[in-house]
Amino acid sequence: MTVLVAPSVHDLGGFQVRRAVPTIKARSVGPFVFVDHMGPAVFEPGRGIDVRPHPHIGLATVTFLWEGTIRHRDTLGSVQDIQPGDVNWMTAGRGIAHSERTPLDLRGAPHPAHGMQTWVALPKSHEESEPAFFHHDQASLPRIELPGVVLRVIAGRAFGEESPVAVFADTFNVAVDMAAGAEFEVDARAAERALYVLQGDVQVDGADIPTQHLLVLDPGVRHKLRARTPVKAMLLGGEPLDAHRHMWWNFVSSSKDRIEQAKADWREGRFGQIEGETEFIPLPE
Repeated sequence: MTVLVAPSVHDLGGFQVRRAVPTIKARSVGPFVFVDHMGPAVFEPGRGIDVRPHPHIGLATVTFLWEGTIRHRDTLGSVQDIQPGDVNWMTAGRGIAHSERTPLDLRGAPHPAHGMQTWVALPKSHEESEPAFFHHDQASLPRIELPGVVLRVIAGRAFGEESPVAVFADTFNVAVDMAAGAEFEVDARAAERALYVLQGDVQVDGADIPTQHLLVLDPGVRHKLRARTPVKAMLLGGEPLDAHRHMWWNFVSSSKDRIEQAKADWREGRFGQIEGETEFIPLPE
């Protein structure tokens, strides 16, 4: 049976973030251990996204936008603006810190923000891999066009296509845009799959799915999606985790001791510096 998940909602100063994973009903979906829906929002002049420098271990962050621009900076020296349809993939591995902000040159006028950031737990054999950052523009991603439907393969394999984004485990991650009345069947190859509806009214096998909810899909079933209005959604999943993962703040690991070490490393400033940044998010008490 499918499982419907209502995300928790956090207000970050007028900018809402909905967290669908991890929750009681969905601790993970395939390698995805964290699923955040950002916005939609329109910032007033002078305001924007300001996520101060913070650390990660044992995971990869995946950022995909429908609207807006976010500037990524990290301790490797990467500086990259992500635009709608692009993918930012950051492998934390043994440790990286980054910031995410609206570029200053966009803050003079109202500007939108809408997208998703997910975390993929790295397999145990790669938890301590070298940190890395990769940007893939929208033109490089496989695009599948069906009547009234556009599917973009963000990472991994789906619908007979494969994203250029390098992944560490079998991954299923697709951006979905549907016109009213359009329908298609979801690729059933991945072992675990879920659908997150960002906007619009959609039906799965004839049942209405609330917007801004996550639906964990049945294994091996080619569920039929039908849009009653224009719809934006994301499909995600892949192979199950290879071991239990501990999560604390921004750290993911198969080892509790490794998370304790990451806490000490951030407290003592051992993650490195981000050029152009003087702020940072302190370790939670």
